Amino acid sequence: MKLSSLAMSVFLCLSPLLTRAAVFESVRGVVHDPDHRPVKGATIAAKSSTSDYSQTVVTGADGAFDIASIPPGAYRVTVTHDGFAPATREIVVGSSSGPVLHFQLAIGAVQSSVTVAESALAVNAEQMTPATMISRSEIATTPGASLSNSLSAITDYVPGAWIAHDQLHVRGGHQVSWAIDGVPIPNTNIASNVGPQIDPKDIDYLEAQRGGYSPAYGDRTYGVFNAVPRTGFERNQEGDLVTTFGTFHQTNDQLTFGSHTEKFAYYGSVNGNRSDYGLSTPGPDVLHDRAWGLGGMATLIYNRDANNQFRLVSLFRNDDYQIPNDPDAQEAGIRDREYERDAVASLSWLHTFRPGLILTTSPFYHFNRANYDGAPSDTPLSTTQHRASSYGGVQVALNLVTQRHNASVGVYAFGQHDDESVNLIANDGSGLSLANQKIANGQLEALFFEDQFKAFSWLTLTAGARLTHFAGAISENAASPRLGGAIRIPHLNWVLRGFWGTYYQAPPLSTVTGPLLNFAVDQGLGFIPLRGERDQEHQFGLTIPLRGWAFEVNNYHQRAQNYFDHNAIGNSNLFFPLTIDGARLYGWEATIRSPRLLHRGEVYLSYAYAHAEGSGAVNGGLTDFSPPDSGYFLLDHDQRQTLHAGFSFALPYRVMASGDLYYGSGFTDGSSEVPAHLPRHTTFDLSLGKTISENLTISATALNITNRRFLLDNSETFGGTHYADPRQVYLQLKYRFHY
Repeated sequence: MKLSSLAMSVFLCLSPLLTRAAVFESVRGVVHDPDHRPVKGATIAAKSSTSDYSQTVVTGADGAFDIASIPPGAYRVTVTHDGFAPATREIVVGSSSGPVLHFQLAIGAVQSSVTVAESALAVNAEQMTPATMISRSEIATTPGASLSNSLSAITDYVPGAWIAHDQLHVRGGHQVSWAIDGVPIPNTNIASNVGPQIDPKDIDYLEAQRGGYSPAYGDRTYGVFNAVPRTGFERNQEGDLVTTFGTFHQTNDQLTFGSHTEKFAYYGSVNGNRSDYGLSTPGPDVLHDRAWGLGGMATLIYNRDANNQFRLVSLFRNDDYQIPNDPDAQEAGIRDREYERDAVASLSWLHTFRPGLILTTSPFYHFNRANYDGAPSDTPLSTTQHRASSYGGVQVALNLVTQRHNASVGVYAFGQHDDESVNLIANDGSGLSLANQKIANGQLEALFFEDQFKAFSWLTLTAGARLTHFAGAISENAASPRLGGAIRIPHLNWVLRGFWGTYYQAPPLSTVTGPLLNFAVDQGLGFIPLRGERDQEHQFGLTIPLRGWAFEVNNYHQRAQNYFDHNAIGNSNLFFPLTIDGARLYGWEATIRSPRLLHRGEVYLSYAYAHAEGSGAVNGGLTDFSPPDSGYFLLDHDQRQTLHAGFSFALPYRVMASGDLYYGSGFTDGSSEVPAHLPRHTTFDLSLGKTISENLTISATALNITNRRFLLDNSETFGGTHYADPRQVYLQLKYRFHY
């Protein structure tokens, strides 16, 4: 694949000037003495809270410092200088945050330590984006979150995130972006894969953003999940073996290893899983529902010198699913299966021209396959649909940080190649048999720029835009301005933020032609070329830090034109994307994160009151051309109230306990002729663990401990309704070893 001439022209013109996107951030600040005079020559060391990764700089004559190319995560920043007491501060760095620190050193040898709970560290007066930072320790202790295909780390901590028909939804949409070290993984397909793009056990920190995005992001905008992978800086020729055994003949195993020197670090993992319970079932019985998978990750970091760093991340996942049956389908001998393959490689080169000026170049490749194989005896139709998508591209960007500005400009571009084949065989005596293969190519180029301007110590203003060109079956251009601001209320340190902006989401390359189109016409359907979704969002929020606690409330309102969804052809299992004239998604979100309580553990709460409503007719993809209903209608993944409340505590005798309580008010009732919702529901997950020795930990986990089986949704994805997950109980052993 080749990038278009436009992308190459933009790249060549801007390469000498470009600054980085949100791959890495900087930590800047100033050091004063007790008389508020700048301290020259103070040593500033920022060390990761979860590994041996660190950076060290020295303050200039004005007492200022800038620590560049810091990955998102938790850090301990220490200031030392002869004649002064050391000072320490704990911070959390998020993408597009660029925290500014002020240290006032005391005379003498008494250490000054400012330690803030991890939850409160997320409060950032510069950031306009509501974000949740989830650490590796939280993933490890949250019940079920570390399983290979689990999304519990997101649904438990991120308000407005839930699972419906085996798909992750955020604020009512299922177009989300996954990124590695801030580089978005390209994907234009809709609802063709389940599970996370990255194994949760391979994540050091997961930054979950919901709206208010930097122009560096722009394509799948209901949620952005930036994963900072494990690197090996937390290891010294050490490895972990994790194995689980549980109900439904479940096993979920991983072998990891890693180490580092002063300049080099590596990390590798391989994992495998299987279970007799995979996808959500169409009824309370678990029939024909086996799942098995294999995956792995490798990361390499090389610090050539103080001005050049190279980071390579590669990962792959293979997942196979049996499509669950109801009793009638099981008796009829239906044995459908889904196969998914995913591979990603990304290389980032960070070059520091001078303090505060960094160039980042990140070429990437992504391969994604989703195959649906119906059994030959399926009635009335046997369906086979295979799709393979390949993406290759680059992100080049530059960041300039000064005392009052944090400016960035960059390009993001990729080419896409899709190969899709469809086969239908009728087993109803009609003699229908058709085969159709489609090859499609497309490309996307985007130019983005942004500046965070610190007008006052308490006021930060942000402005930028993303300019996008897409070419596929159709060509489109979009200009997406973004404006925002954050106000830190003096003395209280409350942070009030607001945002207004627009987004453009490129359409899938999927289309319907030839014999498949004729079949669709026979079913009373037609195919209208898909256009990109265009969204306008405004939101405001308030974050309150109080004695180590962090309280956050947020209001959002998003209107979509050409809203993406999906539909099937007749009674087949062929699902194709479609667009609806319009949609509105709005609501309130609230989170509470505690400090460490009684030196034992933390509690959290996430709550969302949300509306997800569509309007108008189908204006792209498969449609029967029926006139639209008047007014707004409920989308199938509308759930008004969602709540998660959880805890994680270290108990005496090296015992650990954690739990999560989930409440949902019920998704849209697709069987009702009037707008209605299914009944409310509640589940509870619990995990207990014990550290046997320094190298051995054992735990027991029960998901949906009361085994409440209820109808979760009755939309048509993977062929029918879906019941909540049954109770699953498993034991996990974790053994650390040296090599």
